[in-house]
Amino acid sequence: MEEMLNVTVTAQELEKYEKIYMRELSENKKASNKTQFDFASCLVRSKYGADIHNGIKMFENLSKEDPENKRDYIYFIAIAYTRLKDWQTAHKYVKTFLEIEPNNLQVSYLNEHIEKEMNKELKKEVALAGSVILGIGAVAGLAFALAKK
Repeated sequence: MEEMLNVTVTAQELEKYEKIYMRELSENKKASNKTQFDFASCLVRSKYGADIHNGIKMFENLSKEDPENKRDYIYFIAIAYTRLKDWQTAHKYVKTFLEIEPNNLQVSYLNEHIEKEMNKELKKEVALAGSVILGIGAVAGLAFALAKK
């Protein structure tokens, strides 16, 4: 799973699909769902957060326009949020996908990865909160000791 999440699109591939997308837009005022899908899947594999966010927007629009393929769009949205390390949102999309297709192994593995990362983040937050409380306690204890003198 980690390997798949770390695969990035090449600049040439991104440029190729962007040109196709832009050409269709200029000729037809709208790109086909396939062209939008191809370009959006490149965007979510970009190393740049802004590209990933643009890919998410495209997949969200596709899921409204093409509900027949919504599960595919939800999958790529979950991948995109995972790549952005937005664990809560990625988890929401994975859960939505698993409601549609509960036995999908690839998405189940993605869910496990996200939950592992969420647990890591929670442990870091708890450790930080504990450190802050200890620091406050130490300062209060020192202030109390100094006040007694």
